[in-house]
Amino acid sequence: MTLAVLYKLLAILLIVTLGWVVGRLRWLGDEQAEPARVLSNAAFYLFSPALFFRTTARIDLAHLPWAILAAFFVPVVAVMLGVYAWQRLLRVRRGLPVAAPAVRAITATFGNSVQIGIPLAAGLFGDVGLGIHLTLVSVHALVLLLVCTSLVEMDLARERAQPGAGLVPVLLGTLRNAVLHPVVLPVLLGLGWNLLGLPLPEAADEVLRVLGSAVVPLCLTLIGMSLAYLGLPKSLHGAVAVSLIKLLLQPALVLAVAHWGFGLHGLALSVLVMLAALPAGSNAMMFAQRYRALEAEATAANVLSTLAFVGTVPVWLTVLTRFP
Repeated sequence: MTLAVLYKLLAILLIVTLGWVVGRLRWLGDEQAEPARVLSNAAFYLFSPALFFRTTARIDLAHLPWAILAAFFVPVVAVMLGVYAWQRLLRVRRGLPVAAPAVRAITATFGNSVQIGIPLAAGLFGDVGLGIHLTLVSVHALVLLLVCTSLVEMDLARERAQPGAGLVPVLLGTLRNAVLHPVVLPVLLGLGWNLLGLPLPEAADEVLRVLGSAVVPLCLTLIGMSLAYLGLPKSLHGAVAVSLIKLLLQPALVLAVAHWGFGLHGLALSVLVMLAALPAGSNAMMFAQRYRALEAEATAANVLSTLAFVGTVPVWLTVLTRFP
Protein backbone atom coordinates (compact mmCIF):
# COMPACT_ATOMS: atom_id res chain seq x y z
CA MET A 1 0.00 0.00 0.00
CA THR A 2 1.34 3.44 -0.94
CA LEU A 3 1.87 6.29 1.50
CA ALA A 4 -0.74 8.32 -0.37
CA VAL A 5 -3.39 5.68 0.38
CA LEU A 6 -2.33 5.47 4.04
CA TYR A 7 -2.57 9.25 4.34
CA LYS A 8 -6.05 9.16 2.80
CA LEU A 9 -7.15 6.47 5.25
CA LEU A 10 -5.76 8.53 8.11
CA ALA A 11 -7.51 11.67 6.85
CA ILE A 12 -10.82 9.79 6.60
CA LEU A 13 -10.51 8.44 10.13
CA LEU A 14 -9.60 11.91 11.45
CA ILE A 15 -12.63 13.52 9.76
CA VAL A 16 -14.87 10.76 11.14
CA THR A 17 -13.35 11.40 14.58
CA LEU A 18 -14.06 15.11 14.22
CA GLY A 19 -17.68 14.30 13.42
CA TRP A 20 -17.82 12.06 16.48
CA VAL A 21 -16.48 14.88 18.68
CA VAL A 22 -19.09 17.29 17.28
CA GLY A 23 -21.82 14.77 17.99
CA ARG A 24 -20.49 13.75 21.38
CA LEU A 25 -20.33 17.37 22.58
CA ARG A 26 -23.78 18.01 21.07
CA TRP A 27 -22.58 21.16 19.32
CA LEU A 28 -25.44 20.90 16.82
CA GLY A 29 -28.15 20.04 19.36
CA ASP A 30 -29.14 17.54 22.02
CA GLU A 31 -31.97 15.81 20.15
CA GLN A 32 -31.41 12.08 19.66
CA ALA A 33 -29.71 11.79 16.23
CA GLU A 34 -31.82 14.63 14.78
CA PRO A 35 -28.86 16.92 13.90
CA ALA A 36 -27.21 14.05 12.02
CA ARG A 37 -30.44 13.36 10.15
CA VAL A 38 -30.81 17.03 9.20
CA LEU A 39 -27.31 17.04 7.71
CA SER A 40 -27.99 13.69 6.03
CA ASN A 41 -31.13 15.13 4.44
CA ALA A 42 -29.14 18.12 3.22
CA ALA A 43 -26.66 15.76 1.58
CA PHE A 44 -29.42 13.56 0.12
CA TYR A 45 -31.75 16.31 -1.13
CA LEU A 46 -29.34 19.08 -2.11
CA PHE A 47 -25.67 18.18 -2.49
CA SER A 48 -25.94 14.65 -3.91
CA PRO A 49 -28.53 15.54 -6.57
CA ALA A 50 -26.21 18.29 -7.82
CA LEU A 51 -23.35 15.79 -8.04
CA PHE A 52 -25.46 13.15 -9.82
CA PHE A 53 -26.95 15.59 -12.34
CA ARG A 54 -23.56 17.11 -13.19
CA THR A 55 -21.96 13.66 -13.54
CA THR A 56 -24.60 12.22 -15.87
CA ALA A 57 -24.87 15.42 -17.90
CA ARG A 58 -21.12 15.33 -18.61
CA ILE A 59 -20.49 11.58 -19.20
CA ASP A 60 -19.18 10.77 -22.66
CA LEU A 61 -21.68 8.00 -23.36
CA ALA A 62 -20.32 7.27 -26.83
CA HIS A 63 -16.87 6.26 -25.60
CA LEU A 64 -17.66 4.27 -22.45
CA PRO A 65 -15.85 0.88 -22.35
CA TRP A 66 -18.98 -1.21 -22.09
CA ALA A 67 -17.19 -4.57 -21.75
CA ILE A 68 -15.15 -3.35 -18.77
CA LEU A 69 -18.26 -1.80 -17.21
CA ALA A 70 -20.16 -5.06 -17.62
CA ALA A 71 -17.24 -7.08 -16.19
CA PHE A 72 -17.48 -5.01 -13.02
CA PHE A 73 -21.17 -4.27 -12.60
CA VAL A 74 -22.58 -7.69 -13.52
CA PRO A 75 -20.94 -9.44 -10.52
CA VAL A 76 -21.38 -6.44 -8.19
CA VAL A 77 -25.10 -6.16 -8.93
CA ALA A 78 -25.33 -9.95 -8.54
CA VAL A 79 -23.84 -9.62 -5.04
CA MET A 80 -26.29 -6.80 -4.27
CA LEU A 81 -29.29 -8.86 -5.39
CA GLY A 82 -28.00 -11.94 -3.55
CA VAL A 83 -27.58 -10.07 -0.26
CA TYR A 84 -30.97 -8.44 -0.74
CA ALA A 85 -32.72 -11.78 -1.40
CA TRP A 86 -30.98 -13.39 1.59
CA GLN A 87 -32.02 -10.55 3.89
CA ARG A 88 -35.59 -10.59 2.56
CA LEU A 89 -35.86 -14.19 3.76
CA LEU A 90 -34.54 -13.24 7.22
CA ARG A 91 -36.32 -9.91 7.68
CA VAL A 92 -39.66 -11.03 9.11
CA ARG A 93 -38.13 -13.74 11.31
CA ARG A 94 -35.72 -11.25 12.89
CA GLY A 95 -38.15 -8.34 13.06
CA LEU A 96 -36.05 -6.03 10.88
CA PRO A 97 -37.36 -2.84 9.22
CA VAL A 98 -38.81 -3.03 5.72
CA ALA A 99 -35.81 -1.21 4.25
CA ALA A 100 -33.23 -3.42 6.04
CA PRO A 101 -32.56 -5.82 3.11
CA ALA A 102 -31.79 -2.93 0.74
CA VAL A 103 -29.61 -1.17 3.35
CA ARG A 104 -27.51 -4.28 3.90
CA ALA A 105 -27.32 -4.89 0.15
CA ILE A 106 -25.91 -1.44 -0.59
CA THR A 107 -23.57 -1.50 2.41
CA ALA A 108 -22.11 -4.80 1.20
CA THR A 109 -21.49 -3.54 -2.35
CA PHE A 110 -21.04 0.24 -2.46
CA GLY A 111 -17.34 1.06 -2.19
CA ASN A 112 -15.43 4.17 -1.17
CA SER A 113 -14.37 4.74 -4.76
CA VAL A 114 -13.37 8.41 -4.44
CA GLN A 115 -11.65 9.20 -1.12
CA ILE A 116 -9.71 5.90 -1.03
CA GLY A 117 -10.20 4.51 -4.52
CA ILE A 118 -8.69 7.38 -6.52
CA PRO A 119 -5.37 7.64 -4.63
CA LEU A 120 -5.17 3.82 -4.56
CA ALA A 121 -5.60 3.55 -8.34
CA ALA A 122 -3.22 6.44 -9.01
CA GLY A 123 -0.53 5.08 -6.68
CA LEU A 124 -0.71 1.46 -7.81
CA PHE A 125 -1.64 1.65 -11.49
CA GLY A 126 -0.51 5.05 -12.79
CA ASP A 127 -2.39 7.30 -15.19
CA VAL A 128 -3.75 4.50 -17.38
CA GLY A 129 -5.15 2.57 -14.41
CA LEU A 130 -6.53 5.77 -12.90
CA GLY A 131 -8.34 6.47 -16.18
CA ILE A 132 -10.06 3.07 -16.05
CA HIS A 133 -10.93 3.63 -12.38
CA LEU A 134 -12.42 7.08 -13.04
CA THR A 135 -14.53 5.70 -15.88
CA LEU A 136 -16.02 3.13 -13.51
CA VAL A 137 -16.47 5.74 -10.78
CA SER A 138 -18.43 7.97 -13.17
CA VAL A 139 -21.28 5.43 -13.18
CA HIS A 140 -20.60 3.60 -9.89
CA ALA A 141 -23.05 5.52 -7.70
CA LEU A 142 -25.57 5.86 -10.50
CA VAL A 143 -25.88 2.11 -11.14
CA LEU A 144 -25.80 0.87 -7.55
CA LEU A 145 -28.03 3.56 -6.06
CA LEU A 146 -30.56 3.20 -8.89
CA VAL A 147 -30.80 -0.57 -8.37
CA CYS A 148 -31.01 -0.38 -4.59
CA THR A 149 -33.46 2.53 -4.63
CA SER A 150 -35.78 0.54 -6.91
CA LEU A 151 -35.59 -2.46 -4.54
CA VAL A 152 -36.37 -0.49 -1.39
CA GLU A 153 -39.15 1.52 -3.00
CA MET A 154 -40.76 -1.70 -4.21
CA ASP A 155 -40.66 -3.11 -0.67
CA LEU A 156 -42.12 0.09 0.78
CA ALA A 157 -44.87 0.19 -1.85
CA ARG A 158 -45.86 -3.38 -0.99
CA GLU A 159 -45.84 -2.51 2.72
CA ARG A 160 -48.08 0.53 2.19
CA ALA A 161 -50.49 -1.23 -0.18
CA GLN A 162 -53.97 -1.90 1.13
CA PRO A 163 -54.82 -5.58 1.82
CA GLY A 164 -56.06 -7.20 -1.37
CA ALA A 165 -54.58 -4.50 -3.57
CA GLY A 166 -53.58 -5.73 -7.00
CA LEU A 167 -50.14 -5.76 -8.58
CA VAL A 168 -50.77 -2.68 -10.72
CA PRO A 169 -51.20 -0.19 -7.82
CA VAL A 170 -48.04 -1.54 -6.17
CA LEU A 171 -46.05 -1.19 -9.39
CA LEU A 172 -47.39 2.33 -10.02
CA GLY A 173 -46.53 3.37 -6.47
CA THR A 174 -43.05 1.94 -6.84
CA LEU A 175 -42.51 3.69 -10.17
CA ARG A 176 -43.73 7.04 -8.85
CA ASN A 177 -41.59 6.93 -5.72
CA ALA A 178 -38.56 5.61 -7.60
CA VAL A 179 -38.68 8.35 -10.23
CA LEU A 180 -39.53 11.22 -7.86
CA HIS A 181 -36.47 10.42 -5.78
CA PRO A 182 -33.47 12.64 -4.93
CA VAL A 183 -31.12 10.09 -6.49
CA VAL A 184 -33.07 8.83 -9.49
CA LEU A 185 -34.63 12.08 -10.72
CA PRO A 186 -31.38 14.06 -11.10
CA VAL A 187 -29.80 11.04 -12.85
CA LEU A 188 -32.68 10.87 -15.35
CA LEU A 189 -32.61 14.63 -15.90
CA GLY A 190 -28.85 14.57 -16.35
CA LEU A 191 -29.05 11.74 -18.87
CA GLY A 192 -31.78 13.61 -20.73
CA TRP A 193 -29.63 16.73 -20.85
CA ASN A 194 -26.69 14.63 -22.06
CA LEU A 195 -28.68 12.92 -24.82
CA LEU A 196 -29.92 16.28 -26.09
CA GLY A 197 -26.28 17.25 -26.57
CA LEU A 198 -26.66 20.45 -24.59
CA PRO A 199 -23.59 21.94 -22.87
CA LEU A 200 -23.93 22.99 -19.25
CA PRO A 201 -23.82 26.79 -18.93
CA GLU A 202 -20.61 27.78 -17.18
CA ALA A 203 -22.38 29.45 -14.25
CA ALA A 204 -24.71 26.46 -13.71
CA ASP A 205 -21.81 24.04 -13.97
CA GLU A 206 -19.90 25.95 -11.29
CA VAL A 207 -22.90 25.96 -8.94
CA LEU A 208 -23.34 22.20 -9.40
CA ARG A 209 -19.61 21.60 -8.91
CA VAL A 210 -19.51 23.54 -5.64
CA LEU A 211 -22.63 21.82 -4.30
CA GLY A 212 -21.33 18.37 -5.32
CA SER A 213 -17.95 18.96 -3.69
CA ALA A 214 -19.67 19.12 -0.28
CA VAL A 215 -20.86 15.49 -0.44
CA VAL A 216 -17.61 13.80 0.59
CA PRO A 217 -16.65 15.85 3.69
CA LEU A 218 -20.26 16.05 4.83
CA CYS A 219 -20.79 12.29 4.61
CA LEU A 220 -17.55 11.52 6.42
CA THR A 221 -18.50 13.91 9.21
CA LEU A 222 -21.92 12.26 9.36
CA ILE A 223 -20.35 8.86 10.01
CA GLY A 224 -18.71 10.21 13.16
CA MET A 225 -21.82 12.10 14.24
CA SER A 226 -23.98 9.02 13.76
CA LEU A 227 -21.59 6.99 15.90
CA ALA A 228 -21.85 9.62 18.65
CA TYR A 229 -25.66 9.88 18.57
CA LEU A 230 -26.61 6.28 17.78
CA GLY A 231 -23.65 4.37 19.23
CA LEU A 232 -22.68 0.92 18.00
CA PRO A 233 -25.44 -1.63 17.33
CA LYS A 234 -26.20 -4.12 20.09
CA SER A 235 -24.69 -6.82 17.92
CA LEU A 236 -21.87 -6.29 15.45
CA HIS A 237 -22.67 -9.50 13.55
CA GLY A 238 -24.48 -7.65 10.77
CA ALA A 239 -21.73 -5.03 10.34
CA VAL A 240 -19.03 -7.71 10.33
CA ALA A 241 -20.95 -9.85 7.83
CA VAL A 242 -21.48 -7.07 5.29
CA SER A 243 -17.85 -5.95 5.75
CA LEU A 244 -16.61 -9.46 4.93
CA ILE A 245 -18.84 -9.58 1.86
CA LYS A 246 -17.56 -6.19 0.76
CA LEU A 247 -13.85 -6.84 1.33
CA LEU A 248 -13.60 -10.54 0.38
CA LEU A 249 -16.60 -12.05 -1.43
CA GLN A 250 -17.30 -9.21 -3.84
CA PRO A 251 -13.73 -8.79 -5.18
CA ALA A 252 -13.44 -12.59 -5.51
CA LEU A 253 -16.56 -12.69 -7.66
CA VAL A 254 -15.43 -9.71 -9.75
CA LEU A 255 -12.08 -11.45 -10.30
CA ALA A 256 -13.77 -14.66 -11.45
CA VAL A 257 -16.31 -13.00 -13.74
CA ALA A 258 -13.94 -10.42 -15.23
CA HIS A 259 -11.14 -12.92 -15.88
CA TRP A 260 -12.91 -16.11 -16.89
CA GLY A 261 -16.15 -14.52 -18.12
CA PHE A 262 -14.84 -11.45 -19.98
CA GLY A 263 -11.24 -12.49 -20.59
CA LEU A 264 -9.68 -9.54 -18.76
CA HIS A 265 -6.18 -9.71 -17.34
CA GLY A 266 -3.32 -7.46 -16.33
CA LEU A 267 -4.01 -3.80 -15.57
CA ALA A 268 -7.74 -3.73 -16.38
CA LEU A 269 -8.41 -6.78 -14.20
CA SER A 270 -6.38 -5.35 -11.32
CA VAL A 271 -8.25 -2.04 -11.39
CA LEU A 272 -11.64 -3.78 -11.35
CA VAL A 273 -10.74 -6.11 -8.48
CA MET A 274 -9.25 -3.36 -6.33
CA LEU A 275 -12.32 -1.17 -6.92
CA ALA A 276 -14.51 -4.07 -5.79
CA ALA A 277 -12.27 -4.61 -2.74
CA LEU A 278 -12.64 -1.05 -1.37
CA PRO A 279 -14.29 -0.57 2.04
CA ALA A 280 -17.93 0.46 2.33
CA GLY A 281 -18.67 3.98 1.13
CA SER A 282 -20.44 6.70 3.09
CA ASN A 283 -23.36 6.68 0.63
CA ALA A 284 -24.49 3.43 2.28
CA MET A 285 -24.77 5.19 5.64
CA MET A 286 -26.63 8.08 4.01
CA PHE A 287 -28.99 5.56 2.38
CA ALA A 288 -29.65 3.95 5.77
CA GLN A 289 -30.45 7.33 7.31
CA ARG A 290 -32.73 8.23 4.43
CA TYR A 291 -34.88 5.14 5.12
CA ARG A 292 -34.27 5.05 8.91
CA ALA A 293 -33.17 1.43 8.89
CA LEU A 294 -30.03 -0.10 10.45
CA GLU A 295 -28.36 3.31 10.74
CA ALA A 296 -25.98 2.26 13.53
CA GLU A 297 -25.05 -0.94 11.69
CA ALA A 298 -24.32 0.83 8.40
CA THR A 299 -22.21 3.39 10.26
CA ALA A 300 -20.29 0.65 12.07
CA ALA A 301 -19.72 -1.21 8.80
CA ASN A 302 -18.18 1.93 7.28
CA VAL A 303 -15.69 2.19 10.13
CA LEU A 304 -14.93 -1.55 10.46
CA SER A 305 -14.41 -2.13 6.74
CA THR A 306 -12.16 0.94 6.46
CA LEU A 307 -9.96 -0.30 9.31
CA ALA A 308 -9.89 -3.87 7.96
CA PHE A 309 -9.02 -2.62 4.47
CA VAL A 310 -5.45 -2.03 5.63
CA GLY A 311 -5.09 -5.79 6.02
CA THR A 312 -7.01 -6.93 2.92
CA VAL A 313 -5.21 -4.72 0.38
CA PRO A 314 -1.96 -6.76 0.46
CA VAL A 315 -3.98 -9.97 0.13
CA TRP A 316 -5.66 -8.88 -3.11
CA LEU A 317 -2.49 -7.40 -4.56
CA THR A 318 -0.76 -10.74 -3.95
CA VAL A 319 -3.63 -12.65 -5.58
CA LEU A 320 -3.51 -10.35 -8.64
CA THR A 321 0.15 -11.16 -9.27
CA ARG A 322 -1.08 -14.55 -10.47
CA PHE A 323 -3.10 -12.90 -13.28
CA PRO A 324 -0.50 -10.87 -15.22
